[in-house]
Amino acid sequence: MNWVFLIAAILAEVTATLCLRMASQGGGRKWLTGIVAGYLAAFAGLTLALDGGLALGVAYGIWVASGVALTAIASRILFREPLTKLMSAGIGLIVIGVLCIELGVAS
Repeated sequence: MNWVFLIAAILAEVTATLCLRMASQGGGRKWLTGIVAGYLAAFAGLTLALDGGLALGVAYGIWVASGVALTAIASRILFREPLTKLMSAGIGLIVIGVLCIELGVAS
C-alpha cells in the first residue's frame, strides 16, 4: 500500500505543477484549486508512504525524480515545450538512478 500512496503523491504533484503552468498562461484563479489540492494531496501521499515504512531517502528520491521526468514529458505533450535528446538522456539517467536507489535498499 505504501507504493500506492507514493504513486498517488507523484501523480498529484505532477498535476499540481501542470496546473501552475496553466495558471501562468492566463488562467490564474481557475487553476488555483488544482494547484492547492494537488500539492496537499502530494504531501499527504508522501506522508502516508513514509508512515507505512518506506525509507525517506527512497520515497523522496523516487517522488522527486519521477515528478521531474513525468513533468518534462507531460509539458512536451501538453504545452509543446522542448524535450531534447540531452533532456531525454537525463530522464533515462533519472530512471537508472531511481533503480539504483531501490536496489541499494534491497541489498
